Parts: sequence; structure tokens; C-alpha cells
Amino acid sequence: MEPPVSDQYFHFTIGPVQGFVAQARRTRDFWAGSFLLSWLAGVAMAEVNRQGGKIQFPVPPKNYLDWIQGQHKGEKPPRQGAIPNRFKSTCAKVPAEFDPELVVSAIQDAWIALADHVWKGDKLDGFAASGTRAIWDRQHANFWEVSWAITDKKEETSLLDQRKNWRNHGFTQHEPGVKCMVMDGWQELSGQARPGDAEKNFWQELITSDLPGIQADLGQASSKQKERPKQLEQLCALAYVKRRFTRHFASFETTLPNSELKLKGWKLSHGMPSVSYMAAVHWLKELVKSGSDSEVENLLGLARDVSRDRVEWDTEIQCLRQAADERQWHANNPKRQLLALDGQLFFRHVQEQPQAYGYDVEKTKRFAKELGKFCNGHELPSAPSPYYAILLMDGDSLGVHMSDLDKQTAISAALNAFTGGVPDIVEKHNGCLIYAGGDDVLAILPLENALGCAAAVRVHYLKSFEAQEPKIPSTISAAVAFAHVKTPLGMVLADLHPLLDDVAKDGSGRDSVAVRVWKTSGQVLQWAQPWKIALHDGERRADGELEVETLARLFAKDGSTGSDLDGRFSNKFFFKIEERLAVLADPRLLKDKDKDKDKDKDKDKDKDRRAVPVLNYEQLLDLLAVDFWHSDTNRQRVSLARAREHIEPLLTQCQPRERVMKEGKELLPVARWKHHELAADGALLVRFLATKGMEGDGQ
Repeated sequence: MEPPVSDQYFHFTIGPVQGFVAQARRTRDFWAGSFLLSWLAGVAMAEVNRQGGKIQFPVPPKNYLDWIQGQHKGEKPPRQGAIPNRFKSTCAKVPAEFDPELVVSAIQDAWIALADHVWKGDKLDGFAASGTRAIWDRQHANFWEVSWAITDKKEETSLLDQRKNWRNHGFTQHEPGVKCMVMDGWQELSGQARPGDAEKNFWQELITSDLPGIQADLGQASSKQKERPKQLEQLCALAYVKRRFTRHFASFETTLPNSELKLKGWKLSHGMPSVSYMAAVHWLKELVKSGSDSEVENLLGLARDVSRDRVEWDTEIQCLRQAADERQWHANNPKRQLLALDGQLFFRHVQEQPQAYGYDVEKTKRFAKELGKFCNGHELPSAPSPYYAILLMDGDSLGVHMSDLDKQTAISAALNAFTGGVPDIVEKHNGCLIYAGGDDVLAILPLENALGCAAAVRVHYLKSFEAQEPKIPSTISAAVAFAHVKTPLGMVLADLHPLLDDVAKDGSGRDSVAVRVWKTSGQVLQWAQPWKIALHDGERRADGELEVETLARLFAKDGSTGSDLDGRFSNKFFFKIEERLAVLADPRLLKDKDKDKDKDKDKDKDKDRRAVPVLNYEQLLDLLAVDFWHSDTNRQRVSLARAREHIEPLLTQCQPRERVMKEGKELLPVARWKHHELAADGALLVRFLATKGMEGDGQ
């Protein structure tokens, strides 16, 4: 008699993650890529369960697999991706019969079924050129990369990493013709060899059809019916499904041919705020709250003359929804209607060059003039700040603990508690959650709320782990990018992971936050600190405020009565800080930068240059306190000693620190810090936050 076969352990991953998620021109592309990748991971988990396996790490969120299989019981449907693309299934009780290839085929079959559902739902047979279907089938059949490993040794938790190191990738087929405008290198669907060479105008016919939402999904419609739409986007098959699947997901239902696993979709909102809308959120709230219905109705009429698009009708931002609910704005209320308009209409750079955005010059000029009068009459800024934020967060060195099998149950419970609480935190901060799964968080937020949201998510993460036994000392780091709405979204997204990994984690010793600001000219500043240094008061408070936010708020108040700052931070003073630190705080600037030049000729000059003293921290603090005391009217307001007290927290944020770790205990900091050279970025970030980027080339 043969001995019973022991349990096996299945490891699995799906990609390419960055190739599918990060290639985006709109926030909606970004969200859709994350959602669909998570959905496919859920399909794989459902197939493991169907074969008798048991997912132990990470445990999928409660009821998520029920929604995927259409077995839910009235719970709120998932809105974001919530399953990491990599997981391990342990204690699969069918070791002899378990077939990993059925998991692989479930992913591919589910994707093909969804793609075919979108094709039929949009009736693409009626628009397709002769080669469109072939492009569609080729691209969907050859995109996903699936890796798996199976072992009977429970402790072999790194087996998949070893497998990935030697696996062979298939050769990607050459993609001819004109390429997709979202996913680089993939052929767009009409099949044209060169722009304008298509046998029929596939995209023009498609976007002028009566398909629901097609104009908003593929480009901005013209204000004149049947006129060629503005900014028409030509997409590959993969990007097309990302753009259009929400229109048809509620009616999606299929049985996978190889495993007979049943899948069913659910209703998804089409609303995903554009970067322009997210930048304008708080300004829009004040706009609609300030004016009467008749004033706003006048603005609405002029805005509709420019563009009748209601691309933000389904967008849900908490502060705007609360304003509408409190005042009972019904669907036909002009204020509710105004909040549905394309956010870019309100920006000066659009109003000054309307033709670049497909708008009529004279109509835009009339709207801009009336908007200016309205804002002036209600003491509002004439335009919103053109900056928004993207937040990326990730647990620190959690893999060190995940390799300990005794901790995996506690880690799974902590991550489920963490993931479950993130949506409410992001919503509370007027943001839009793109992804929350495992220890990862990705969200887009207004400039004003991003840092506070990051701090609140961190506290929630710490509490989620502290509630488990055994307690696991896990921390989380954050990367925040403040970006101008004209900065390409793909570029900002591509920079987020280096900012998180190289700056917040490696550069600051983890449990840290890093910030970059992107203006139209490129990156203008970078700032990072460990959370313990960055937070103003209460390292573990859910409503904790970063020191740079506190200083920015005081700077924005301009020392007015009622603030706890009795001196004034002037814009001129911040330029003085930048000047002082550039010359006196960086010894690298005092060294010979070109040793190949005639040394004898410049010997005396270099000697004098090296003789310039480099001030230490205390000396710089004294000097900047004097600068502050002499700026604005501060000499009449504060003593020199009080001026020094005001400057010290600002200078603290200008000295990057790095947590020093104990050997072999990576997550436990010792009671000392490694200090780096002083830099003005902390002060420049304060000025940026206070002025919302409007101090220079903000528009």
C-alpha cells in the first residue's frame, strides 16, 4: 500500500505589474490597471479554493472571492483592488490531484472572457477594420506572464524567487503600425501602418457613436454634435479594455472552460477624478458655497458654452458630497451641475490657451472674465492651485517576518485589518483610493490633504499590527509626489517607487516619509525625514500633522492674530534661507570642482575660497534668527530669542536624518540619528505648501 501523499505548497505570481498598471494617461487608467490585476489574482485564488486548496497568506479580504464568483450576500461591492498579485497557498489538501496549470488557465481564460464581453458590449464588429480583430486576439493572448512553483516543504518560502531567476520568457511578438497612446509599444486597434492610413476611420466612427460614455472614455467631445472630438486617444486592445470594462462589468458572467469556475461581475462607478479636478477640489467647494444659485447658474451657462462635458458627474469626493448633502442640492441644482464639469476649465493656463485644449477662444474668454468677477466679488482666488498629490505607501521589511511561518497568521490578520480601514481614511481626506492590498497603498489626493492622509494611514498600520499576537514590530514608509496638472502622469507614477525605495526607505532608514515636487520645469525639490522627526506633535496620533504643514499653515496666516506665531514668515525670508544654506551649509560647494584646470593660476583664489568658514547648526540657527528678526516687521513684534524659537523647527526640517539600525534588528532603531548636510528643501516645501505652489510658475 502506497503511503499517503503529504500536503504541497503552491506559490504563484502574475505580471507584468508595472507594464499594466503604471502606463496611464488618466487617473482612471491607473485605477483600472490596479483593479483588474487584483481581480485576476482573485480569480486565481478562487481556482485554488475550487481545487481544495486553502489560501493562508495573504488571506483574501472578507467576501472578495464571493463577489468574484457571484456568491455575495448583499455586502458593499469592492471598489478598489484588494489582493496583492503574489500569494502563497498552504495546506492544499489535494496534493495528488492539484493542478497548477488550471490556475494559469483560469487567469488567461478569465481575461479573454472579459475582453470578449467588452468587444461584444461595444459592438466592435460593426466598427472594426479588417485587421482589428486579429490585433485584439493577438494582444490579449500574449500579455500575461504567470510564474508558479510547488513544493512539499513548508519552509521553502523563497522558492518562487528562485524559480523566477531561471525561468525563460517567451519572445514578445513584434507590434507593427501606429502605437497605442497609453501603453507604449503596443499597436493601436485600427491597424493603420502610418497615421491616417487606416482603411476606415475606426476611431472617428466609434467616438461619434451612441455607445454609453464613449466620448468621455476616448476623448473630449466637441461642443458641436458630430464634430471631430478633441484629444482623441487611439488605444491598443489592452488599454481599450482598461478604459471600457466598467461600462460592461455589471453584466459580465462566464464559466471558465477548463475548470468550470463561475465568475460574475458587479456594478462599478465610472467616476474617477482627473488630476485637474483633484487639484481644484477645495477651491471648487468654496466657489459653490460662496455664490447664490443665480450667480452659479450664470457661470454654469458660460462654462457649458465652452464645454458641455459632465465628465465628473460620477466622481465622489467627500468634502464636495458633504457640501451638496448639507445644502440638499438636487441633480438639477446649478451648483451640483457645476461640480460635474471638466476641472481643467477653471485653470488659467487653459483659459489663456483655450485652442490648445480644443475650446473656442471667445467663449472661453467670456467664461474666464465672468469667473474672475465672481471670485473677486467673493474674495476667492481667481483660479485653483494646479497641484495635486499622489501617495504611495509600503510596509518596511515585512518579508523578514513573513519568512517566519509562526508569524504568518498574525501578519495576515494585521494586513486584512489594515486594508479594510484604508478606504475610509483616504475618503476622509478627500482622496480617491487607487489600490489597497497587503501592505501597499496607492491614492490620489488634493494637495492640502496628502501629508495628513499619509500620517493617518501610518497610525492605522501600526495599530493593525499591535492588535495581533505575537506582536510584530512592523513600520511603513510613504512617498508623496506633488505634481502640476500639466506634468505627464506616467512620469510622476514612474518616479514614485524610486522615491519610496531609494529615498524614504534606503535613504532615511525606513519608517519615513519622502516628498518630491514636480513643476512644469521638472523636479524642483526633494525632502525626506523619519516619521519621528517629521511629525509635529504626537508621533502616533491619527490626526497628527507634519511639522512642515504646521509651519506652512503659520506662514499662510502671515502671523495674524490668533496664530501661535507672533512673527511673520515672509516670502523674501524663504529665499534668504535658500541663499544662506547654499553657501554656508554645504562644504562640497567650497571645494575645487575642476582639478584639471591650471592650478597655479587659481591657487590664491582657491585658497581664499576654501578659507570661507562653514557654519555649524547652532551658528546657522543664530544667523537665520537674525535674518528672520530683520524681515518684515518682526523687530517690532518679537525678541531675538523668540525669533530663534520660531526658526529652530524650520531648520530642523532642513537637516535630513537617517535612522540608524541595530545590527540584525533592522526594524528597531537605536537612540541616535545620522545627520546629513543641511539643505533648503525643508523650507522650500513649507513655502510650497503655504502658497499651494502659486508663488512662482504655479500656473
